[in-house]
Amino acid sequence: MRILLVEDDPLIGDAIRARLTRSGMTVDWLPDGASLEGITELDAFDLMVLDLGLPDRDGLEILREQRAGGHSLPILILSARYEMDTRVRGLDLGADDYLVKPFAMEELMARCRALARRRGDRRPDLLQYRDLRIDPGSFTVRRGGESITLTPKVFALLRLLVENQGRVLTRHALEDHLYGWGGEAESNTLEVFVSQIRRKLGPDLIQTIRGVGYMLPRE
Repeated sequence: MRILLVEDDPLIGDAIRARLTRSGMTVDWLPDGASLEGITELDAFDLMVLDLGLPDRDGLEILREQRAGGHSLPILILSARYEMDTRVRGLDLGADDYLVKPFAMEELMARCRALARRRGDRRPDLLQYRDLRIDPGSFTVRRGGESITLTPKVFALLRLLVENQGRVLTRHALEDHLYGWGGEAESNTLEVFVSQIRRKLGPDLIQTIRGVGYMLPRE
């Protein structure tokens, strides 16, 4: 699951990113509303967690613009504003959920998972590639009647390759998807993940494009 976090408080933002990352999610963290203007592919994300009290813009204004622009990305409002009229207004403007600060991190994680499942219900239930059946909703891979166990990051890598079969995905694009902007990974982490997929699903499944990245041949 890839989450776009818009939060100006460095302590809260760092805590959220650290906790969600440990649970296998990828978090891209923006400190203000202006940074959203540089994002052109919101479909790359499964969920936006949006603070209302940003230093440069009101979060409700951002929410209104997202919905007016036709963006369907699920948005979870995270705010210290607990008044009923603010919560109602946020939901009426198109927020999918509203969580009041302070909050329990476990509850935030549960709400993120629930919204991602809901969005998954609006997408194709299963991805099919050769004899593999990949279920993004339950994070499972099956071959025939056998279930293949993958870690969250390795599953995310396989899903991304299947969704982009026939296209070469660069190392930079893959690492951004797995770790977010500026996320740190060991230099050989991507190779380790690819090796795990090959070991479990076959050595010829993923093609290495030397000096560029990886791809799955189109079926």
